[in-house]
Amino acid sequence: MKLYDAARAPNPRRVRVFLKEKGLTVETVTVDMGAMGHRSPEITAMNPLQQLPLLEFEDGSVLTESVAICRYFEELHPDPPLFGSGARERAFVEMWNRRVELNLMASVVAAFRHLHPGMSAWEVPQVAKWGEANKPKALAFLALLDKELEGRPFIAGENYSIADITAMIAFDFMKVARIACPEEHENVWRWYRSVSARPSASA
Repeated sequence: MKLYDAARAPNPRRVRVFLKEKGLTVETVTVDMGAMGHRSPEITAMNPLQQLPLLEFEDGSVLTESVAICRYFEELHPDPPLFGSGARERAFVEMWNRRVELNLMASVVAAFRHLHPGMSAWEVPQVAKWGEANKPKALAFLALLDKELEGRPFIAGENYSIADITAMIAFDFMKVARIACPEEHENVWRWYRSVSARPSASA
C-alpha cells in the first residue's frame, strides 16, 4: 500500500502523527500541494475531491479521509489504542474528536483559507467576512476546552487519543491562521505543552 501525503497540510499530518504513535512505517508518496499536485490527473483519478491524504491498496482501491485511514490502522494494530478501549471510552473519544473537528479545526481552516493571500487560487471565492467570523468561533471553543481540561490530562479523558492529535494539529495551524490562544487558558496550554512534547508531534 502507498500513503499519499503532503508536507504542511493539517489532515495528512494527522495520519503521520497517528502512525508515529503506533510505531508504523508505510510507503509514502509526497505530493506538492503548493504546486497544486493534489489537483493532478493522478490524484483526481484516485480521489475526485482532490484532497489528501489518501491510502492506495495493492488492488487499486483507495481509502480517503484522515480519520478513516487512522481507523484502518487501528484495526490492524490496536495497541496502543488511539480510539479508546471499551465501548464507553471509544464513544467519548469519538465525541471529542468530532467536537474538535467541527468547532476548532474547521474554524481555523476556514479563517486560513478565506483570509490568507496565498489561498486565493484554492478558495474561490475567498470571503473575508467568513474568515473573520470563524476566528471567534475557534476562540470560544478554546475557552470551553480550557474548562474541560481542568479535570483531566487529555481531550477525551485519561488517555492520549486521536482527539488529542486532531486538537494539537488544529492548535498548531492557528499560527498560520493568525489566531492566538489567550494565555489565560492555562489548562489548554498545559495540555498543549504535554502533547507537543511527544516524539510523534514532530511528524
